[in-house]
Amino acid sequence: MLRRWFGNPYLLLVLTALFWSGNWVVGRGFRGEVPPVALAFWRWMLAFACTLPYAWPHRREAWPLLRQHWPILSLLALLGITGYNTLAYFGLQYTTATNGVLLNSFIPIVIIGLSVVFFGRRLHRQEVCGVGVSLIGVTIIVAHGELARLLQLSFNPGDLWIMVSVFVWAAYTLLLQYRPAGMAPMLLLAMLTLLGVLGLLPFYVWELGQDRHIHYSLAAFAGIAYTGIFPAFLGYVFWNKAVAQVGGARAGLFIHLMPVATPLLSALFLGESPQLYHLAGMLLIISGIVLSTRVAK
Repeated sequence: MLRRWFGNPYLLLVLTALFWSGNWVVGRGFRGEVPPVALAFWRWMLAFACTLPYAWPHRREAWPLLRQHWPILSLLALLGITGYNTLAYFGLQYTTATNGVLLNSFIPIVIIGLSVVFFGRRLHRQEVCGVGVSLIGVTIIVAHGELARLLQLSFNPGDLWIMVSVFVWAAYTLLLQYRPAGMAPMLLLAMLTLLGVLGLLPFYVWELGQDRHIHYSLAAFAGIAYTGIFPAFLGYVFWNKAVAQVGGARAGLFIHLMPVATPLLSALFLGESPQLYHLAGMLLIISGIVLSTRVAK
């Protein structure tokens, strides 16, 4: 039963959205205690430790595959491991949660746009409608149901960091189709994580040189542990598996669930109360996903 449930790519995408929503809450909540590169570095170190036991049986394949496919593996690691979350954590140092979630919600639109421009993908009318409905739901949530609030949004350096991260993640998702064929998923994740950590290392050294250190506490350690186990390890395992089954454009739409889950998690951990506009946005987002995923393959 459990194997059948976790073989469903849409369940995996929902869980991934939930894990990644928690990642935004941690990134925002601990911005004063854990610097952005430190959070990215240690989360991926922990994720690598979680992945290694599953990748170890395939260790004999690692070097030949890396030597043969190092360009695409390095690019995927640079985008998905070194880049995306580090850029988002930098953005959360400066921008508001409203701006951050709004910008992050453009990921499905960017994925579909890049797939049309660079891969010649043709969209079904129902997919276009689904994306539009979901985006309306996202907009309602991040604007708190008020048009005036949406019109007053302004951009700052944090918004620009997050916007770059949006394109980085969209590129990573679409390029996953070029990963080495037949490569064990856990070996792929372990290699990407290791390469990504190596890419983060010089930035982490730079950050330490700026006298930015972790303010050690049990809460800070718990936050790092969460980001390493759930968003980084399980989230990437689930995401990679789901993308392989349903494709990047369709999988990307599930990121629209993050503005649904984030207010709920914020209410639990940051003391923020959900409002009626959250329910309205949630219903529109789910409707959009249903419209898009019912398109015939």
